[in-house]
Formats: sequence, C-alpha cells, structure tokens
Amino acid sequence: VQLQAFGGGLVQAGGSLRLSCAASGDIFSVNDMVWYRQIPGKQRDMVARITSGSSTTYADSVKGRFTISRDNPRNTVYLQMNSLKPEDTAVYYCYAKVIRSTTLREYQFWGQGTQVTVSS
Repeated sequence: VQLQAFGGGLVQAGGSLRLSCAASGDIFSVNDMVWYRQIPGKQRDMVARITSGSSTTYADSVKGRFTISRDNPRNTVYLQMNSLKPEDTAVYYCYAKVIRSTTLREYQFWGQGTQVTVSS
C-alpha cells in the first residue's frame, strides 16, 4: 500500500491551496484519513481527520479555514486550505488506516509529505 500526496507549493498569505493524497495497492477499505504537518525541529501535529463515515475533526488553528474531504471509491483524501497564513508553512503528511485485502487487518501508512510555504 502506498500513499502519494500532491498539491503543495508556494502561495502568498491569504491565498489557497488544495492538497490531495491517494492510497493505492492492496486495499480492501480505508478507515481514518488524516493530514498532519511538521515544522523542522518540532513534532508532527494533526491538522484534520476524516473517518470512513466522513465525520471530521480539525485542529483549532485551522478551523474555519481548512476543509478535509474524501472520495471513497478513489481512496483519496483532500485538504482545501483557504486564508493561508505564514504560520501554516510546514511539510504536510497524509496518514491512513487501511484494511488490506490479503489479510483483512488494519495497518497504518504515511505519505511522503508535501511542502507548503506561505509568504507574508
């Protein structure tokens, strides 16, 4: 199973970016899908989480600005980021809990990370 993230880049403060992360491989189903972010030298923090039933949770710092969504047939999670601030600058990672077809057991996977830079 692989998670591949897309959509990072450089944007001015107040702008928008949309991240996507697609899971592929030996997949029966995907449970929670989560976006994290990490600044060099700091811990990786949860940004937003979406369950298989599309219930969502957000970090306080992004509530009202970021929206997480998913496309279950495509095993893809999105993060729409609006009103971006310089403090949103980080490497963004996707994470998923996947039920593998071959074992019908749940495993955890991380994507490779994508850089988001917000200039002031």
